[in-house]
Amino acid sequence: MHSRILIINPNSSRSCTDGIVEAVAPFAGPGLPRIDVTRLAEGPPAIVTWRDWFGVAEPLCREVEREAADAYVIGCVSDPGLEAVRTVTDKPVLGMFRCAVTAALTRAERFGVIGFTQKSLPRQRRALQSLGVEGQMAAWIPLDLPMEVLTDPVAPQARIAAAARELKAQGAEVIVLGCAGMAGHVGVAAEASGLPVIEPCQAAAVAAILAVMGARVPATVSV
Repeated sequence: MHSRILIINPNSSRSCTDGIVEAVAPFAGPGLPRIDVTRLAEGPPAIVTWRDWFGVAEPLCREVEREAADAYVIGCVSDPGLEAVRTVTDKPVLGMFRCAVTAALTRAERFGVIGFTQKSLPRQRRALQSLGVEGQMAAWIPLDLPMEVLTDPVAPQARIAAAARELKAQGAEVIVLGCAGMAGHVGVAAEASGLPVIEPCQAAAVAAILAVMGARVPATVSV
């Protein structure tokens, strides 16, 4: 039976969801788990406030209970509902932000984050504290743009480029894009900064593939 990874975008934005689909499309291939992407139609337009963050936990749990998969990815780069969802399934549940930061630290010791809005910082800081790596964040710069502007193929590019250059100036050696809505702007950040850029949708997809495929490997028996 073909393995399945389900990425659940907890916001209702179609353009953000489409961006996630495009970002993970390169990971389709023979022998790999199928990656499906869905969204919470009842979710907020974006995860901006703590109320948004806490409010999607129960809908995410219900979606996971309805949809069978071999691994789940919370499709938001502040990892809402991660702990709650892990209580309703015995399958791996991954948060995009944690996956992206982990991937960044394979490239360098000091990372910078281009944030969605200023209100995202406390939630992402909490995730960094849970990983024990808050002290390795060189800088965090928000764009403070609406989701539908952020997902536009052109509109946010100047802001993203400026933020990437500033992160480098503040000591970042690798950049994490801090929102799934930025999935189409990796090249802009990389060209502006000259630094490696970690796209969270792809980082989480890779981690989920490894989790699923690792579960297929039989345990070694000692004799």
